[in-house]
Amino acid sequence: MAARSQYEELARQLSAVGAVKRGLLRILPAECPGGSATVLTLLAKYGEMRITQLAELLAVNMSVTSRHVAHTAENGWIERSPDPADKRSRILRLTPAGEEVLAELNRRTTEIFAHNLDDWSDEEVGQLNTLLSRLRDSFSCRGTGGCTPGRHSGDCRSGLSDDSHTRTPL
Repeated sequence: MAARSQYEELARQLSAVGAVKRGLLRILPAECPGGSATVLTLLAKYGEMRITQLAELLAVNMSVTSRHVAHTAENGWIERSPDPADKRSRILRLTPAGEEVLAELNRRTTEIFAHNLDDWSDEEVGQLNTLLSRLRDSFSCRGTGGCTPGRHSGDCRSGLSDDSHTRTPL
């Protein structure tokens, strides 16, 4: 186990990551705020789903999810169709217009990282990806997910976790 001072420094460093996140938010087009970008990313990764599943993945309540869904639907980036299994529910799916917006968001995100990390080696970027993924998995696994310490991330999150992680433009 790391020394307490290392955890304190980690907390300071993660707080400072807010500047990176704000920089990423600034590259989003005005018509596509962060919540909408995340909705598009999750639908692209997991495919069509009910809004309840989306709310779970977003880890926000239904009213917040509904606002994000309404915005993306109004822009034509997703469609809502009746669920054949339950006509009261709707299935959300990405439209071709949504795929185009997502491709543009991913292009912008990739460019900003390439620009700001141009003095990093491929190995360093790979190490950062690996360690951030491991950090996220540790919190997913030991947080409300109910996993016990020592279990691997693949054992957690009831099938939502795999080796490829959501790449949100945020």
